[in-house]
Amino acid sequence: MKHTIDFVGKRKIAFTISLCIIVIGIIFNIINGTQLDIQFSGGAIISYSYTGEIDENEVQRLVDGMTEEKVSIQVNQNVKIAGSDETQNTISLSFSGNQSISLDKQKEITNALEENFPDNHFAQSESSSVDPAMGSQFLLKCLVAVAIAAVLMVVYVAFRFKKIGGWSAGVFALVALLLDVSNVYFTFIICRLPIDSNFIAVALMILGYSLNDTIIIYDRVRENRRLSGPKTDIGDIVNKSINQNLSRTINTSITTFAAITVVFVVSLIFDLPSVTSFALPMMVGIVSGCYTTNCIVGPLWVMWKKRGKNKKEDKKEATVEA
Repeated sequence: MKHTIDFVGKRKIAFTISLCIIVIGIIFNIINGTQLDIQFSGGAIISYSYTGEIDENEVQRLVDGMTEEKVSIQVNQNVKIAGSDETQNTISLSFSGNQSISLDKQKEITNALEENFPDNHFAQSESSSVDPAMGSQFLLKCLVAVAIAAVLMVVYVAFRFKKIGGWSAGVFALVALLLDVSNVYFTFIICRLPIDSNFIAVALMILGYSLNDTIIIYDRVRENRRLSGPKTDIGDIVNKSINQNLSRTINTSITTFAAITVVFVVSLIFDLPSVTSFALPMMVGIVSGCYTTNCIVGPLWVMWKKRGKNKKEDKKEATVEA
């Protein structure tokens, strides 16, 4: 006989795990704070090419002494030059909060790097700036896009599964999606990755990925309820539906996780931080999506349905006694 897992009966364990993750994430958020990328917070970036080896901490101290703004440094080695087979080392100086870096200040920084690191042949390759107001507007628009996507998903689930209580099904699917997005957010915070467009991209992808599995489970619930009849316990139906879909969900998650892991490893090998900041949170989101789909959505929905049923029975009994 095939072994089945009582997801509804063990819901307290699943809820406790989720609560612990949220608490840990909040603690790290208080300790580390939320670091917004320049594209959201505004600021400027100056990039240089250089040769040989450099001490990143020495560069940090030098530039910190020349500006009152917070400066972060990112070093990339052996970066392939576009249109050529040659590679070069690059270093990017990110100034948060500045509307722009004047040409005089850029020249001053360049001269200081050349004087203090004469053997590394620093050469400015590019500079760019983002106005803080524009960065804030961009962040707001991205968050609105995520919110609209989430609401539309709830509406879709509500209308597709009207026969089993569509709106409650949609709302609890949204709760699981919010947990997935929060886990992705905590990954950025714990790993000290700046919140940038990669966060928005991962959040939107996880919303669709996780909801797809949830919809399949709801579809199973609707079919099993039709076959079992309305008198069958809703908890038994949900457990059966989740177990029927469990192997498919796990296999899909493992396959996707493996593919993203390859991307993550390659990004580490070739020192591609922009890819790393996408792949790592995506890996966490895939695991989270698989977990919330099977362990959170169904049990929460069952609790709500039974609560509503008990209220109706209590009201009916009160009416009879009266």
